[in-house]
Amino acid sequence: MCPPNDIPQLSDASAVIQNTPPGASTSLSSAEELQRELDKVPRSVLAHVVDVHCHPTDSEAKMTHHVVAEGLPIRICAMATRRSDQELVAGLARAHPDKVVPCFGYHPWFYHWISLTPAPSKESHYRALFLPSSPPPKPELVAAFERLLPYLPEPIPLSDLLQDVRSRLVQFPGAMLGEVGIDRVCRIPYSRPADPPYANCADHEDGSSRELSPFTIPLEHQLAILEAQLALAVELKRNVSLHSVKCQQATCELLDRMKTKHGAAWLRISVDLHSCGLSPQTWQQISVGRRPCEQCPSRAALEPPNRTLIVARIDLFEPSQKRHPNVFLSLSTAINARSPAHRALIAACAPDRILVESDFHDVRLSAPYTWHMLCTVAAVKGWRVEEVWDEDEAAVREEKWGAVRRLEENWKLFVRGEHEERVKRKDKRNRFIEEWEAEAEGE
Repeated sequence: MCPPNDIPQLSDASAVIQNTPPGASTSLSSAEELQRELDKVPRSVLAHVVDVHCHPTDSEAKMTHHVVAEGLPIRICAMATRRSDQELVAGLARAHPDKVVPCFGYHPWFYHWISLTPAPSKESHYRALFLPSSPPPKPELVAAFERLLPYLPEPIPLSDLLQDVRSRLVQFPGAMLGEVGIDRVCRIPYSRPADPPYANCADHEDGSSRELSPFTIPLEHQLAILEAQLALAVELKRNVSLHSVKCQQATCELLDRMKTKHGAAWLRISVDLHSCGLSPQTWQQISVGRRPCEQCPSRAALEPPNRTLIVARIDLFEPSQKRHPNVFLSLSTAINARSPAHRALIAACAPDRILVESDFHDVRLSAPYTWHMLCTVAAVKGWRVEEVWDEDEAAVREEKWGAVRRLEENWKLFVRGEHEERVKRKDKRNRFIEEWEAEAEGE
């Protein structure tokens, strides 16, 4: 989701992708060129592509429904972000159940509208968030708060929010929790909450951006609201689309905390770090585990007479995706392609943990943007991109799959959930020795 005062209009779409990453399918410089590239792709191939994160209800409803019904060649995951768009997402999913996966939840940009307990008054709620009494606030911050307060809505109790999200997730058994998350950089604008379609309300009529206040939402407040929504996802076994901006360490700690708190139930759901802005190093920190290295002997090499190799070589392991086996990442042209760093992140990610998205508000660009990122992933990973769809290809070895089939299989893995805690190195060593001893006794 683009920043609240920086949502690109359709006429500005070419500016979003001028920084097309090298190695993508072609050197593209405009939305029109993206569409022309997409037009070359058979519908039978596009039918297997999933945009795992977008915001179609931010745009005009009549246009959105028409495009989804008549021209959308891919499937999309439509995100809700605040109270006023939860029903819009529900309506889109009811009308187009084969094309739209609904996602319900509250976005961190709007967490200041939510009170953890019933607030005695609107002013006391916002003052506690933005003007804590210790240390005493500076006069310029007090003035900024007094200017901002009239624009802010009456706070919503967290209990009401959770009841709303619960009812919608129950109503749609295939729905996800999203978009939820944490964000350290979003500043509160001097403007009243917009009514849908939000994409038309980002800037003033003269084209100037909305003025931003100096206030951000305290991370502790964000985490309290996020973790309450995540607990609901665990309870109802729903997958999650997670927003994380400038919160790399906090995100690592959050995932560790959720795994410790919820245990096996946490691994039953999948979590997608959408438009992932983590460094490759942080992604490794989240995902790293251990697996046998290439120099280790194969299972066949450990059969007699080579059993003596077991104890000597069993400790040779290298990194793999095991610390959080339920965590995926997805990337978008609209956000990630602004920096070349996303290519290193693609390279660092295990091939079965990556997804693609548009993260865009205009559904007319959902397919072109998602396809463009798919081609970028394929270029970095060295995967071929299918020119025709072969149903029999699923039976061949995985390393021969094309990019579309690989990413579709990743999506199926994400949807299925039920991830397993990987065997620790010591446990695996003990298991190998036990198997070896059992075989020796049987001879």
